[in-house]
Amino acid sequence: MAFDVLPGDSASPVILHVPHSSRRIVESGLFPEVVDEELDHLTDAHTDLIAQEAAGLARSRPWIFVNRLSRLVVDPERFVSDEMLAVGMGPVYTHGHAGRRLRPDDPARDAMLLETVFQPYAAAMTTLVRERLAATGHALVLDVHSYPTVRLPYELHGDGPRPPVCLGADPYHSPEPLIAAARSAFGDTALNSPFAGCYVPLEHYHRDPAVRALMIEIRRDQYMIEPGGPPTGGLGRLARSLATLIDTAG
Repeated sequence: MAFDVLPGDSASPVILHVPHSSRRIVESGLFPEVVDEELDHLTDAHTDLIAQEAAGLARSRPWIFVNRLSRLVVDPERFVSDEMLAVGMGPVYTHGHAGRRLRPDDPARDAMLLETVFQPYAAAMTTLVRERLAATGHALVLDVHSYPTVRLPYELHGDGPRPPVCLGADPYHSPEPLIAAARSAFGDTALNSPFAGCYVPLEHYHRDPAVRALMIEIRRDQYMIEPGGPPTGGLGRLARSLATLIDTAG
């Protein structure tokens, strides 16, 4: 299975979305000699553990939607018209963190990956948001990511602050009380730097204010050994902060 939906409390509107934590690769045209280094730099390592620990600490257990394939296979948060196409990192990456070629161009392969991986993932996430709306009247998608301490070459907007936690917000789906709750929970944060925006299924994007969303980008030196190393003691602290956000904003 390319993804898992881990059930939460029936009355919880909160979805922890974990799209980039997996290192699992399936046949998708990647050059095998580049995979390990790219996984070390581009995987949001251990963010699934942060989400799971936070879910266990929260007063009302949130739902968790976790990608079980590496973003090197397909990135479910990129779109066919994404600005990251400029550096070869649309839904199916052709280039990696430093501009190195990852796979040959193959439109037929890319179309197959979009049909068999990207589209079912998007449909399942849309369904989960619909279900939370039906059950609770609203939904809150918290995107759990991490980012490197030192800017990587692929970053288009990496020249701003790199705080311990970056909050990616959208003017429509990220109201001020939600941003304030995240700032209170995590402490030292910046808004939309070095990464901006948040994930909302297209069915609801800029259409339904009952769907709130925020991206939580954790700087990796706060909880792990970079690049691609084990977690450190900071992981538990960040999980507690995320649980606080779930409790206060959910």
